[in-house]
Amino acid sequence: MDYKLVFAALETVCEDNISILGGPSDLPYGAVATRLANCMKQIQEHGRALEPVVASFTAVYHHYDFDEQTPGNGYRTLVKVLQSCLLHIIHKGRYIASNYNSAFFRADHNATEMEAYCNALCQLRALLYLAQQLINDNAYGQLYSLQDGDLSNKFVREYSSMHKACFYGRCLGFQFSPALRPFLQTIVISMVSYGETYGKQQSGLGMAALSLLTSGKYVIDPELRGAEFERITQNLDMQFWKSFWNLTESGLITGFNRIASSPVQVNLTMTVPPVALRLPLASDPNLTAAVSPPLAHWGPGPVHMRLISYEIREGQDSDELLALSRRDPPPISASQLPWVQKQPRSPWLIVHFHGGGFVAQTSRSHENYLRTWSKELNVPILSVDYSLSPEAPFPRALEECFYAYCWALKNCHLLGSTAERVCLAGDSAGGNLCITVTMKAMSCGIRVPDGIMAAYPATLLTTDASPSRLLTLIDPLLPLGVLAKCLNAYAGADCQTVQPAVGNSGLSSLSRDTAVLLSDLTQGASNWIQSFLDPARATGGTRSLSSSPKRSQNNGTAHRTTNNNSTQNCGDYMEYPEGFQPLRSECLAFIRPTSCPIIKNPFVSPLLAPNNLLRGLPPVYIVASALDALLDDSVMFAKKLRDMGQPVSLTVVEDLPHGFLSLSQLSKETEVASAICVEQMRRIFQQENPTPSLHRRPNLQETYLSTSHSG
Repeated sequence: MDYKLVFAALETVCEDNISILGGPSDLPYGAVATRLANCMKQIQEHGRALEPVVASFTAVYHHYDFDEQTPGNGYRTLVKVLQSCLLHIIHKGRYIASNYNSAFFRADHNATEMEAYCNALCQLRALLYLAQQLINDNAYGQLYSLQDGDLSNKFVREYSSMHKACFYGRCLGFQFSPALRPFLQTIVISMVSYGETYGKQQSGLGMAALSLLTSGKYVIDPELRGAEFERITQNLDMQFWKSFWNLTESGLITGFNRIASSPVQVNLTMTVPPVALRLPLASDPNLTAAVSPPLAHWGPGPVHMRLISYEIREGQDSDELLALSRRDPPPISASQLPWVQKQPRSPWLIVHFHGGGFVAQTSRSHENYLRTWSKELNVPILSVDYSLSPEAPFPRALEECFYAYCWALKNCHLLGSTAERVCLAGDSAGGNLCITVTMKAMSCGIRVPDGIMAAYPATLLTTDASPSRLLTLIDPLLPLGVLAKCLNAYAGADCQTVQPAVGNSGLSSLSRDTAVLLSDLTQGASNWIQSFLDPARATGGTRSLSSSPKRSQNNGTAHRTTNNNSTQNCGDYMEYPEGFQPLRSECLAFIRPTSCPIIKNPFVSPLLAPNNLLRGLPPVYIVASALDALLDDSVMFAKKLRDMGQPVSLTVVEDLPHGFLSLSQLSKETEVASAICVEQMRRIFQQENPTPSLHRRPNLQETYLSTSHSG
């Protein structure tokens, strides 16, 4: 939509409302009318100041795209988010102007909602000013300040201090597809409710039950919800975050996912022992390279994997494979089920690395889309349950994923595949591991995969500023505190290295005695009712992640200055145009800059890898989202590969958050985005010349001819 039309409509709506609300004093809502009129005047001021700023972006942001056919970068996204906010304000303003005298008009509700969007507009205005400074300070066409650590740290300090609660209350998810907003609201309410029970002596399921019963007040009071979510994510407790997201591993949730997703004939969890492997060299199959099992931090250890296959294939019911099963007794083999027809081995194989910020989740919580992939591509999928940070920082996860890839090549016959074509696929942190595993394969001289499909990958594991990283101020799934904690955990800055217990990472703790669960439910109901009877408890019932959130004295509007206990003085803030300052958070964050030298390791941040480590990569297919804080990671990495002459494809989908693959069943938009990922993998499998011959494993006929010739 033409931004000029949006700003013209905003000006008209503001004028209409100011005229109506500032009219005769006999209007039915005196104090509320004054609030609305003042709010519309502030919005009008923001709009008039922002129009020339948006004009300056639209004149240049195409220079930061991957190419003319792929419009997408953080500058475009910031303008898009601003327009979404303005369209909501225009829609609400028109409703107020048309219905103000109606008997059913909820004046206070509409005034509070308009004030929330006014706060959001103020913060977006600040982000656009910061983005202007990035354009001025960065090199032409560059989205990151990779050579100026002081500049990046200054930006991080600035937007970590800014008020965020308005984006998690009434305005939650305004920038995303409408079909996803109820889900995002559920996630935020669940998290803040879970925060009230976190730290009590009970299992994940018990805390989930308590959270369900204490969530009512956060549904009723969006301002309280936003303030609590900001408080939790400003100075994140990593164990709280891991515990919350690992609820997706519970039997109840995965059970629902399995019911809603495609049924598969093979869903086998395995533990592969740490045995050294030998694989043929890509350049000379007569020679072999040794592949050690994972060693980092605590020495050799097993690797956990999951095999998913829509149809059972030869080898998948073998005694050798079933001996690796984590289930006792192992699943019944197809030979014992005569009505199940075994299919021949597939020529294709997908090796998958899941997302979760390197700190949470397993293949179990990604089953829903893996089942769909296996059905639509009719291919077996091996998903790796690598060890998680901060207990297992870099390079443990990379070592385990690389070992799993090598084991899959050597034992593809057990997985129901001949591995003529192998695709690495992953999302977010898993996308990073797809790239770095391939780099490690090249450096070891063994066969590289025939292609990589990376969905919204993290390619720069630093807190360096970029326009899309500014979205961490407003993103409910990837706030700045969460991103920084995950990056530091993987780098080992928050290292808590311990050897994991043998087994399925504590999932059994989710099963609880019925009597204890009923006790939890009763206590949860009592706490919820008490929260309405005792207002002080309603706002202060959480454990001490930080101080309790304070409700502001001006109907939900955040303070424009920080409290006196702030470790950051007002003089440390960046300069804005005269007369404007963003709203500041009452609960200031301490964001540790990602200054650990490991972050610059090319096997951690492949965007920083020298060309010689990237040259020879197979075709890389990146699928990113325009509204993702990691969008610029994808754009810059795709540009780097293209400028090197490497085969690369970038697709940018609209209106979806980070992690959209796990939401593929929630809306038409996420289904389409997931289908794009499937189509990219199909292209990898069907391409004629998948990989440069130096790094491609010869097929059986080529190996035979090579051996015969050398003999």
